[in-house]
Amino acid sequence: MAHPPDPAGGLPLYYIEDDPALAGAVREYLCARGFAVRVLGTAGAARAALLERQPAAVLLDWNLPDGGGDALCRWLRLRWPALPVLILTVRGDAADVVAGLEGGADDYLTKPFLLEVLYSRIRAVLRRAPGGGNGPLFCDGIRLDREKAAVWLDEQPVALTPAEYRLLLLLLQNKGRTLPRARLLEQLWDAQGNFVNDNTLTVTVKRLREKLGSPPCLKTVRSLGYRMEDTL
Repeated sequence: MAHPPDPAGGLPLYYIEDDPALAGAVREYLCARGFAVRVLGTAGAARAALLERQPAAVLLDWNLPDGGGDALCRWLRLRWPALPVLILTVRGDAADVVAGLEGGADDYLTKPFLLEVLYSRIRAVLRRAPGGGNGPLFCDGIRLDREKAAVWLDEQPVALTPAEYRLLLLLLQNKGRTLPRARLLEQLWDAQGNFVNDNTLTVTVKRLREKLGSPPCLKTVRSLGYRMEDTL
């Protein structure tokens, strides 16, 4: 499944770079070519943004004020193995290139670089990326693995019914957004095609909360619906 466009328009990219002039030039160039680029100046800001929402690809500087980009790349790879990562750095020695690629980057571009070359490299890694959208989803201590259709809470497995799993999946796929009850009712069908009614939805949410230990990240929006958002 292709990564959805950013609501503001364009395919979302994160650029982790602490040089405002370079970041601004890259952002302006790529935005003019259909991307929605979010610039993040530190590894900490990047981690927070990635846990909130996963982009189509990540552009990553090796040298960051609060840590190396190589460590951030490894952290990212453990969570989203299929997310394309391009390292952009002044470190052009063969050993650095090998370390970057073996550390999980999909491509490696040394500074200074031509913007049109960067654009072509981004398009190339996006073409090679597997269906996207199939990696695990997170919210606080909750992890949902779509390939295994399994859920963990603080690394302990949680047994969910099919209806509970589908509800959690839908909420996590829309993390940070409030989903109205009407939309949930439209999308939660069981395997036999029986519609999930309003009372069943209420009971399913209640049981899901109980199994997940009443997590603060699963919020009720009064008179509207439900929302998942990180609180840690």
